[in-house]
Amino acid sequence: MQMGCSTTLLLVFLSWLFFASRTHQLRSYETQMSIKCEDDSVTELRIVGDKPARVGEFRGFPIPNQTLSPSFSIDSFVTTLTRLSSLRVLSLVSLGIWGSLPDKIHRLSSLEALDMSSNFMFGSIPSEMSRLVKLQTLTFDENFFNDTVPEWLDSLTNLTTLSLKNNRLKGQLLDLRENNLDSELPPLPEGLGNIFLSNNSFSGSIPEQFGKLNHLQHLDLSDNYLSGTPPALLFSLPNISYLNLSSNSLSGSLPEHLKCGDSLSLVDLSDNRLKGQLPNCLGTAAIAGDKIMVDIRGNCFSIEDRDQHPSGYCKDIDKRRSTVKEIAVLAGVIGGIIIIVAFILVIGLLIYCKKHRKQEALIQHIAPKVKQDDPPSEISPELLANARIISQAAKMGNQSALPYRCFSVENWKKPQKTLIPQHFWVYKGRLENGTLVVIRSLALHRKYSIRNLRLRLDLLSKLRHPHLVGLLGHCIDGGMQDDSTIHRLFLVQEFVPNGNFRSHLSETSPEKILKWSDRLAILIGVAKAVHFLHTGVIPPSFSNRLKTNNILLDEHGIAKLSDYGISIITDETEKSEAKGDTTKSGHVEKLQDDVYNFGFILFESLVGPIVSGKGEAFLLNEMTSFNSQDGRLKIVDPIVLTTSSQESLSIVISITNKCISPESSNRPSFEDVLWNLQYAAQVQATADADQKSETTSRPSFS
Repeated sequence: MQMGCSTTLLLVFLSWLFFASRTHQLRSYETQMSIKCEDDSVTELRIVGDKPARVGEFRGFPIPNQTLSPSFSIDSFVTTLTRLSSLRVLSLVSLGIWGSLPDKIHRLSSLEALDMSSNFMFGSIPSEMSRLVKLQTLTFDENFFNDTVPEWLDSLTNLTTLSLKNNRLKGQLLDLRENNLDSELPPLPEGLGNIFLSNNSFSGSIPEQFGKLNHLQHLDLSDNYLSGTPPALLFSLPNISYLNLSSNSLSGSLPEHLKCGDSLSLVDLSDNRLKGQLPNCLGTAAIAGDKIMVDIRGNCFSIEDRDQHPSGYCKDIDKRRSTVKEIAVLAGVIGGIIIIVAFILVIGLLIYCKKHRKQEALIQHIAPKVKQDDPPSEISPELLANARIISQAAKMGNQSALPYRCFSVENWKKPQKTLIPQHFWVYKGRLENGTLVVIRSLALHRKYSIRNLRLRLDLLSKLRHPHLVGLLGHCIDGGMQDDSTIHRLFLVQEFVPNGNFRSHLSETSPEKILKWSDRLAILIGVAKAVHFLHTGVIPPSFSNRLKTNNILLDEHGIAKLSDYGISIITDETEKSEAKGDTTKSGHVEKLQDDVYNFGFILFESLVGPIVSGKGEAFLLNEMTSFNSQDGRLKIVDPIVLTTSSQESLSIVISITNKCISPESSNRPSFEDVLWNLQYAAQVQATADADQKSETTSRPSFS
């Protein structure tokens, strides 16, 4: 050992003797010390004591035979340590160190591992430690830190191991969303109020201990690899209001008599493998939406028309593993045959991929482009009653009540002669089984090949959602007599009988007017549909012609969006392909266009169609009126003012302002829009219930 390291070692050793000699009966043979030097510098210092078992109570003062003496100064000790500027590993375990850890600990800038567990440190963990950017391991187990969980730990970008167990930490847990944490979920302090661990790689089951976190208000474990059945007590925690367990591999059945906490307002169990009956406290909310917002899509619950998978999709994982083992044994027996077959298949696939590479590239790169031109609003009086000849039928799965079909154009020739060659015409027809349909006629340039067009139609046919007008089939007409460069395409859609949203907004009949809660329900339905078009299909569908007259209402008042996805098959897509692949920024711009147009739907829902028909510039100017109470009274539809609560109305006005922001970067995502609308509906439902309660409880005088 050279002189530089020896001097430093002596400094540390004398400091240790200084405070160790003043401890209460701390014998020298009970302490183990190791020091490692490199290039005249101390790089590792490990001291492990043998203090008695952890005490139940510590009030910040020295305890005989357990802590270092009253004359010990943790500030002076850390000051001495900081002279070891090259120190990479520091371990001071079970030494009885007491006091509040000084901020100057951050001067050990080379630290990669720090372990000060089983001591008597209290107060907060210094925020200056966020400067220790090389730190990989941090352990403060079995101390008495009693402040909030540090919020700066995410700045330690190299940190791989963090352990703070058996302390007295409280408050909100660090937001650890969107990291690469991949262990099982650890037990957490019972004082936590919020836990955000989404978009990681946590596996295993949710600990039963989570059902004892009585201060917990928000829990987000979505987008992980969690399995098993969630603890029943998790739903009935006294303060829980937000519970998101979506996009995991949770399985099994929830208890039939599951209890939901009084504060619970949102439960997301979507995209798991849960099955059986939905518990009463969630089932009523999931169907009626009157108390708790519940999302159960993508499971196997025994509920009709709730976007559930078949029961076979949610088989127990153990059974699946057993099946895999059986297949492995069988593969071993007939391995030779499989290898030969696999070889033949690989050769065949290579030939197939080479042949269809262009086709696959076409499907993957279809990217809609915004088209602002309004389609003609006139509806032809022609009744295509003979639209019933079917040349072939192709069932597209069980997402729709009627299968998708290819119709023949034979019986449409006569009505077609009356068409004017323009972009969009709408007809009403009836299938042979009596089903009413709407037939939309589009003129397309002949630069499309039949195969190209059918690929696009195949994409469009897969856009199925409860709030989208169902596409039942199509018919391709090869050309027109007066223009040989035109294809005419007929899209056959379900007939939605109750008119469009715009006409209902202008309704004056008392029994037909739309109250605020009715308008919110329609807006939420449309927002769900657009959110699905943006995130629920590949490739996503943008530029969806969002206007109030493209929102149709069925006989039950359920909103359905029409004219969506048309850009997939119009000339606009071909033009965008000629310019090259659509960039990511282009996709964001198109998505924001949908947000922007939906903002005007929100605006029209607030003020009515009369004002909204005066042009975009006028509307943007009128938006300033929302900033004052008097301005709202002048511009907001009286029906809205008289049927809405102040809080619910303010939420929608706020999100409307954001949607119509001139700067696209300031506009919210559709997920944010949907969340705000659902929250506004919940606030309104609570206000309506309170008002009804006050009315019924008010004494009457006769």
